[in-house]
Amino acid sequence: MNKLELLQEELRNYGKVAIAYSGGVDSNFLFHVALETLGKENVLPVLCRGAMMSKEDIEGALEQLKDSNHVVLSVNPLDVEAFHFNHKDRCYHCKRSIMSKVIAVAKEHDFAYVLDGKNKDDEKVYRPGLKACEELGIISPLANNNLAKQEIRDYSKQLGIATYNKPSNACLASRFDYNTELTLEKLKLVETGEKYLHDLGMLHVRLRVHGDVARLEVEPQDFMKIIENKELIQNIKNLGFRFVTLDLEGIRSGGYDIENIRNSTKVQK
Repeated sequence: MNKLELLQEELRNYGKVAIAYSGGVDSNFLFHVALETLGKENVLPVLCRGAMMSKEDIEGALEQLKDSNHVVLSVNPLDVEAFHFNHKDRCYHCKRSIMSKVIAVAKEHDFAYVLDGKNKDDEKVYRPGLKACEELGIISPLANNNLAKQEIRDYSKQLGIATYNKPSNACLASRFDYNTELTLEKLKLVETGEKYLHDLGMLHVRLRVHGDVARLEVEPQDFMKIIENKELIQNIKNLGFRFVTLDLEGIRSGGYDIENIRNSTKVQK
């Protein structure tokens, strides 16, 4: 049996599942495989929307869910102290708060199993939220069947799932240094700046905030779009920045977590 067949077999063992849904590559793949395997009446995607997600991502997720039974929960991560002050373990506390709400909704609808889209590669990076999910009993069938990100993209393309080539995204809080107080206005600022870059054709971007400096991470092939576009630079400045910089390392996931990964490796050694 290949990994897709093993995933389907695991899903059949649950029979009826709720899915913590974000609209990203992983959760959307899991959602579609579950629909195909278990049928619409046995799959309940739960989308939690709040300040941690951009309007673009929320609209994209809702578009994917439009023909299915689903639940949309409005959450405010800024009510979670560790998120509000952007502590290094912010993801743990935020994820625990949100997933507890997903579990409650699943129980209300008589769904005993709650799944998430964690994949095998997620175990290699600094993701404190994973611990919260494990503690709450959230099941991760993609990781259970050793499905890595690229395999999920490949299977998604094979199955005709629209998000197979969607750029990876992350909580908007990840654009700020740890121990920086977060507000709705700051998160919206990042959302606005990244939406502007998306509209210019740069789909995989991060606008990292360092006080009055905006550090742009884009794909290397998009460097010249930044360098040669003075209007772009001025428009980013108009959001409230004094300086705009281009990160020559390009876009990379978890840029603020490199130190955490290194420290974790040292401890393990």
